[in-house]
Amino acid sequence: MSPRDDQVLIAMRDLRKTYQVGTVEVPAVRGVDLEIKRGEYVAIMGPSGSGKSTLMNLVGCLDTPTAGTYVLNGTEVSTLTDDQLAHIRNREIGFVFQTFNLLPRATAFQNVELPLVYAGRSLAERRRRAAEALAAVGLSDRAEHKPNELSGGQRQRVAIARALVNNPALILADEPTGNLDSVTSLEIMGLMDDLYRRGNTIIIVTHEPDIAAHTHRIIRLHDGRVASDLPNAPVVASVSPV
Repeated sequence: MSPRDDQVLIAMRDLRKTYQVGTVEVPAVRGVDLEIKRGEYVAIMGPSGSGKSTLMNLVGCLDTPTAGTYVLNGTEVSTLTDDQLAHIRNREIGFVFQTFNLLPRATAFQNVELPLVYAGRSLAERRRRAAEALAAVGLSDRAEHKPNELSGGQRQRVAIARALVNNPALILADEPTGNLDSVTSLEIMGLMDDLYRRGNTIIIVTHEPDIAAHTHRIIRLHDGRVASDLPNAPVVASVSPV
């Protein structure tokens, strides 16, 4: 641990994940040691087969490690049950996916509100916080629109608002601009930059150097291990939201 443990959001020690494929064991993550502090803006990069998707699933509590320890916001999550992991995911992590993962028949407001429903919040609190989250991503005027009535960039903004609505400790974005054109990608990264400046901890998993260039730290994986972990001088997106 670092000298100030209260500033460490993620602490991994000798983290490993091995998959059983028939009679063969396939190691995907091979002894990762990693610390990420509160308020950091980090990219995880690596070629296909490097282990970045597996590491993302471990960070996001979507999978459990074979060995090692993982402490998230003070909780050792390595040995939690599926129900406990689901609770941690809803409370601590806001997910942003490449494919948006919005409910097609629900409005933008209803999609953003959903994590609060799972968390058992009152109707009044759900309405207030969902409205605040949509306002934070500049979509107050699209609250009653369904996903098929929104552009790709607007859909990703709804997904980001949904990720923010529970005030999570961590925003975890998996290829957040993968389905967007270059101009809209820059718009979304401008929003991510703004969220970082507001104090959010953000991890972006990407294979695109121009997306990783926005972050302040780039972790590169190779063969399931950390190949490099270096600070980065970020670029700043300059496209206004549309």
